[in-house]
Amino acid sequence: MKDINMASSARAFGRLRLGKGVYIAQGTVVRSNSDSLKMDNSSWALENSVLIGNKEHPLAVGSKTVFGHRCIAIGVEIGNLCEIGNSCIFMPGSKVGDMCIFGEGTLIPEDFIVPEGSVVVGKPGRIIRKLTDADKAMIQRMRGGDTTIVPFEEHILDFADTLEPEEDRMKNLFEYKGKLPVIADSATIYDTAEITGDVVVGENTVIASGVKIIGNSHGPVRIGNNVQILENTVLHLLPDNQLLIKDHVTIGPGCMIHGTTIGENSIIEPGAIVCDYSHLGQNSLVKAGSLVKQRSRFEDNDIIRGYPAKKIGESRVPLERPLWAVRNQMR
Repeated sequence: MKDINMASSARAFGRLRLGKGVYIAQGTVVRSNSDSLKMDNSSWALENSVLIGNKEHPLAVGSKTVFGHRCIAIGVEIGNLCEIGNSCIFMPGSKVGDMCIFGEGTLIPEDFIVPEGSVVVGKPGRIIRKLTDADKAMIQRMRGGDTTIVPFEEHILDFADTLEPEEDRMKNLFEYKGKLPVIADSATIYDTAEITGDVVVGENTVIASGVKIIGNSHGPVRIGNNVQILENTVLHLLPDNQLLIKDHVTIGPGCMIHGTTIGENSIIEPGAIVCDYSHLGQNSLVKAGSLVKQRSRFEDNDIIRGYPAKKIGESRVPLERPLWAVRNQMR
């Protein structure tokens, strides 16, 4: 559609309500469950970002708001004329007013409220001050001198969550030194995912758009059954190591997972980093944007958060797969 600019390597799923001049850049993934995603006129999502809405937490973005590279926004309401730095993360239920600025790598946790005209930085985000005249001038300059907000010009786009024929899956798989990935017949591999080398993927596992799994000379990658590895996540490992992901694990969008062991039924929230030689017990929860350092060990049921991550509590019940990981009701 001529009024919407979506790069050829971007991917969209579900029903989107997009305004005139919306730009979805290379490698960005936009997913709408149950008609739950709206971007107003002239808003941009730059390279390798992930935007997700669902019925319980719709995603709504105002006019002339710009997400930097590798941002993640799930079920958040964001106002007009916001400037969002690279690698920011917005978690469900958060709300952002008009004309806010977010420093690079800022994490906005669930249900956090950001008043209009705020400057926010940190993990988790904290409001450090109100906008100055210089900040407002920068926002105007970055928009070509025009901060006028005009009525929403809605364009409804429907993108089916369809898969390619079985024979086309081979284009996602790459041999390395004689080793080709082994993928269960019931696994789902989306078309912009890439899997290289010594990798085994189990039954009913989902490898989403933009995921890169690199099992080259550094060691094996073993992914269990009913695992979800979501958009634009990277899996890799150092030499003489292995990466083991047990059954029923959920890895959120934009994560970086190196050679580790992740126990059964664990959840790694969006934007988390898990480093080599670490170990997570079963039913572990790693909160969004956390960094699990090399050689860290956490036990079953641990809730882990921080940069670097520390245990902050324990889960008393089996974890349930988050709503942002459910890929049904795509209209």
